[in-house]
Amino acid sequence: MNAPDPRPAPQAPPEGMDESAWLDVIHKMDEVYSQLVADEVALEAKNAELEQSQQFIFGLLAAMSDVLLASNGQGLIEETNPALCTLVGRSDAELRGTPLVALMADEAQAARLAAALAEAGKGAAGTVAEISLRGRGDTPVPVDLNISPRRDAAGRHVGHVLVGRPMGEIKRAYHALREAHEALKRTQQQLVHSEKLASLGRLVAGVAHELNNPISFVLGNVHALQRYGERLRSYLDAVHAGAPAAEQAALRRQLRIDALLADLPSLMEGTLEGAQRTADIVQGLRRFSAVDREQRTQVEFNGVVERAIHWVRKGTAPSFTVHWQAAAPCHVMGSAGQLQQVVMNLVQNAYDAATETSTRPTLWVALQASEAHLTLTLRDNGPGIAAEHLGRVFDPFFTTKPVGSGTGLGLAISYGIVEQHGGTLQAGNAAEGGALITLTLPRSG
Repeated sequence: MNAPDPRPAPQAPPEGMDESAWLDVIHKMDEVYSQLVADEVALEAKNAELEQSQQFIFGLLAAMSDVLLASNGQGLIEETNPALCTLVGRSDAELRGTPLVALMADEAQAARLAAALAEAGKGAAGTVAEISLRGRGDTPVPVDLNISPRRDAAGRHVGHVLVGRPMGEIKRAYHALREAHEALKRTQQQLVHSEKLASLGRLVAGVAHELNNPISFVLGNVHALQRYGERLRSYLDAVHAGAPAAEQAALRRQLRIDALLADLPSLMEGTLEGAQRTADIVQGLRRFSAVDREQRTQVEFNGVVERAIHWVRKGTAPSFTVHWQAAAPCHVMGSAGQLQQVVMNLVQNAYDAATETSTRPTLWVALQASEAHLTLTLRDNGPGIAAEHLGRVFDPFFTTKPVGSGTGLGLAISYGIVEQHGGTLQAGNAAEGGALITLTLPRSG
C-alpha cells in the first residue's frame, strides 16, 4: 500500500485565471517541492557523514596514548582527550574553559609554558618543551610537549595544539631499548668468541705439532747441558783437589772440555731460540683465543694473513696448497685477533670447498694496497658458489655443509667484524672457476 502524498490536493483555479495558467503554477510548485525533498535527503546524508567523521575523530582521541590539548587564543582549553584526563585526574567537562596555566605544576612551569607558546606562535613548525603538569594528587608529571599554532581557514592564529607523552614512559622505553641493545651486544660477543673457540679447536692438532718441535729441541739441549755439567764437575773437582798438571791435562782431553766449552754458546743459543719460539706460539694462541676488549692498534696485515694460513695448514689442512702473494708492508687500525679470525675463517672455508671437487685443494691469496685501502682476494679451485646461494652466504646460520660439519656462523661473524673495521666483505665466483672472496679494509699506514 503506497503512502499518501503529503502535498495538498489541487484546487480550482482562482477567479480571473484561466486553467492553463493555473496548471503552470501547480507544476512549478511540484518542482519546488521535489527540490526541497532532494535537499532534505542530501542534508540528512551530510549529517550522517558528519556524525561518522565526529565518531571517527572521537575514537582517535580516545585511542591516543599521548595527551592532547587544544586551546583558543585566550589560552583557555577547548578540547582534551581521555589520556590527558586520566593523567591529571579531571574530566573533560571540568577541563573545558579552564586556563592552560591551571594545569601547570607550579609557577616556574607556567612561565616555561608561556615562553613555549610565544615561541610556537612565531612559525608554523611549532616547538618542543619538557613541562611538568599537575597530575593526580598534585604530583608533578614531566611531559614532553610538542606545541603547534592552530589557525582558521583564513590563516588567522586562533590558538594552540599541545601533544605530548609523559617522560616516564619515554624513560622506560629508552631503558628497555638500552637493555635490549646491551643484551644484543653480549650475545654477539659470545657468538664471536664461540666461533673463535670452534676455529681454535680445529687447530689443536697443528698446535701440538707446532709446539713439539721447539720443545723437543729445548729438551735435547737441556739433556746435553746436563751431561756437560757432569763432565765439568769432574774436571773442576780434579782442579780443586790439586791434581798434577799432567793429570789435569789428561783429564781435560779425556772429558773433551775444550770441545764442550766451544759447544756451550750454540747450545744456549738454541735453547733460548726454542724457548722463545714456544713462547711466541703460546702468545699467538692466547691472543687469538682471548675475548676481545675492542682495543684497536696498528696491525701489519701481511703478518695477519701469513699467520692465518700457517695455522690452518698446520691444523686441519696439511695438504692444502696455498699460493700467497704478499704486498709491501701495510697497516690497518683494528684488533689483530679479530682480523686473524676473519682470514682464518676465509682460508678454512676455501679448503672445505676445494676438497669437495679436487684431490689437490689449492688456494690463491693475494694482497694489494693502494694509498687509502688494502684488498685481500682469496680464490679456490672448488665448485664455486651456487647462484641461489650468493645472496645468503653471509646470513647467520646459513651453511651448505652437512649437519654437524658447520654452524653457519663463520662468514656471518667475519662479515660483522670487517664491517666494524670500516671494510667490506664480498663473495662471488672467479672467471677461472671456484669461489672468489674479496676483503677490503681502510689503511692506516
